[in-house]
Parts: sequence; C-alpha cells; structure tokens
Amino acid sequence: AIAGRKLAPVAGLFRHVFMARCHRLGGSPQGGSMSLIYYDQMPSPIGPLFLVADDEGLREVRFEFEKRPHEPLDGWVHSAQQLAQVRHQLEAYFSGERQTFDLPLKPQGTDFQQSVWQALTTIAYGTTASYGQISQQLDRPKASRAVGAANGRNPIPIIIPCHRVIGSNGSLTGFAGGLAAKQWLLGFEAAASFKLQASSKS
Repeated sequence: AIAGRKLAPVAGLFRHVFMARCHRLGGSPQGGSMSLIYYDQMPSPIGPLFLVADDEGLREVRFEFEKRPHEPLDGWVHSAQQLAQVRHQLEAYFSGERQTFDLPLKPQGTDFQQSVWQALTTIAYGTTASYGQISQQLDRPKASRAVGAANGRNPIPIIIPCHRVIGSNGSLTGFAGGLAAKQWLLGFEAAASFKLQASSKS
C-alpha cells in the first residue's frame, strides 16, 4: 500500500528542481515569449507523451487523451535533440532506474499555481499526499479546492508529480492522463520502492 508521508520543506528543493526561472506568461506554451518552442514525442507504458520545451527548460508533458492537443502549433520546431535529456530521464524513470528528475523546468502559471507545483516536488517517490496536506504546507489550510485546481493544471505531470496527490479518503481523484494512468504510476512506484527496500535489506 502507498502511505502518505510528512512533506519536506519546499525551500531549496524546488530551486534545485526548477533550474530555469519560472515566468508568468498566461499558461499557453507560446505565452508571449519570443523564444523558439521545441517538441518531440515518446512512447511510454501509459501511452504516448508529447514533450514541449524552449531554450530555457521543459514547459509541458502532455498525455494522449487529454484536453491539450497532441500536436504542435504553427512555428514549433520538432527537435529530438533539444528534448533528448527529458526523454532519457523519463525512459529511466519508466524502467525503474530513476526516482527523481534533474531537468531545467519552465512551467507557465500564476504565483499560486507555481507554489502548489513547487510543493508537489517535495512528495517523495512511492508516497502520496492529500490536497489538505499540500494546503497546510503552503500555510493555506482552507485552500484545498484551490490546491486541487492548481494540481489539475500542472503542465509537467510525472516530473512534477501531481499523480501523487490523492483525496483525504484515499480516493485517486482526477488526473489529466486518466485515472488508469494515475493508478498505474502509483502502483509502479510502490512496487519499485518495495523492491528497492527489499534489496537494501538483503
């Protein structure tokens, strides 16, 4: 079973994860920025993933059956090379060889959304947290619903692990990639964590 765990302090870890400065550009990948936007696609156990980045960092990871289109906008440049490190680290994650990511990230969102996504990066691999726990961590104890909305707008799932957030009663709640994908990710991480703990004791 996947148990919740007390969350680590946000400061420091998020600055390490978000190597690129996060800008508020209104949420869309083009968002008024003049930098080139690159894209690539990769297979995964939960379906094809569509990757979007610029010269500063990764902007989006899109699932196949979600609201965001699985195709580039006009002017975007296909570049497997630009997204090679993202793809490499995701492949290592899905093979069970990587539990954390070390990538420059550039998600687009409001200050509050950024603070929620920052908090998500403190949820350890193989564990879960509730919306209430996240809101408490942000010193916004009555903001569980707002936290849930921000969680649902996370543009870089898996790497910013919104799949590790569940309802206070243990229910899976929503996920952009679908509940089946969320259940797979949580089960995969739980099994990999158990295997790692078992091997360390032997």
